[in-house]
Amino acid sequence: MDLFEYQGKQFFAGYGMPISPGEVAFTVDEAVAAAERLGTPVMVKAQVHTGGRGKAGGVKFAATLDDVREHSGNILGLDISGHVVGRVWIEQASDIAEEYYASFTLDRSAKKHLGMLSVEGGVEIEAVADENPDAIAKIWVDPVDGLDEATTRDWVTAAGLPEAAVEGAVDILGRLYESYVDGDADLVEINPLILTDDGRVHVLDAKVTLDANSVFRHESYAEFDGTQTRDERETAAHAKGLQYVGLDGSVGVIANGAGLAMSTVDVVNQVGGSPANFLDIGGGANADVMAGALEVINNDPAVRSIFINIFGGITRGDEVANGIVEAIGRVDMRSPIVIRLDGTNADEGRAILEPHLSESMHMAPTMLDAARQAVALAGTSRGVVL
Repeated sequence: MDLFEYQGKQFFAGYGMPISPGEVAFTVDEAVAAAERLGTPVMVKAQVHTGGRGKAGGVKFAATLDDVREHSGNILGLDISGHVVGRVWIEQASDIAEEYYASFTLDRSAKKHLGMLSVEGGVEIEAVADENPDAIAKIWVDPVDGLDEATTRDWVTAAGLPEAAVEGAVDILGRLYESYVDGDADLVEINPLILTDDGRVHVLDAKVTLDANSVFRHESYAEFDGTQTRDERETAAHAKGLQYVGLDGSVGVIANGAGLAMSTVDVVNQVGGSPANFLDIGGGANADVMAGALEVINNDPAVRSIFINIFGGITRGDEVANGIVEAIGRVDMRSPIVIRLDGTNADEGRAILEPHLSESMHMAPTMLDAARQAVALAGTSRGVVL
């Protein structure tokens, strides 16, 4: 769950990190009114869930209210890497002496939290990593031990921050780690973290990705969820509680389990097809869940066949088969379906499906066979309604 910059700053402020005063605006008039309240000069900053805003003209300095009106008018509605700007953040401008970079994320291979700190801030950290990797000081934090002040201070020293920034950076980095852990974040990033002309260390930008599975622990995250960027298909799937990601292909994919869903997407590509989506129905492959999944995929006009790939573990194959049969009776299907069913009670499940097989509903013995058949059907016919 990605946050807009202003949401990330509000998230950081909740952990005591210093941010600049600002207001979000959805129209030009709101932007001008916000700037009038804050006092010029201000920054006018596009709010989108993607990078490259500055290069695309989405971040502008405004010395006067007329500048605010001009820049917000140009930025609202701007397309930045496929994201249309619908809101801007009006923020008091800061005097910047130096810019740094700081972040925490998970290093899965090390099974530890990874902190990165650099004196080269305000630019893409990937470019720093490629061109000057020694400019990035890294630490790995054991989740059991956590991050103490002495370690943080050593980290700041290793990164080469000037003496004037040390105390402020140590304080903010400790709070940044706290926000990362307590806030159930996948990523917290400040780029840039600045040293101002009067010697203050300050958060100037915020990038935050929260673990959507932690929403039950954080009531306030419902507001963040409501501002996520989703296409029509993803919005419909989200409303049904489905784990769905839209893609650009023609083979709809339904699987139980994220790993199996990813493998299914891969095998469709492997046999020369193009997946239309990633959809994980989890362990609940009953009729309601299956009907919801089929409805979402069926409403995608690009889909020409549907590949249902189920491996029964705790979920039994006969229950899945009954769910598929009932679901197909509820949804007016436009595309042919290919089913691969294996695992617990798979034989019983196949027996249930057998009487329903037709030109629009097929069953294959293996994942590879099913993928080939689904890809072939996507290239030849949209199928007949079952």
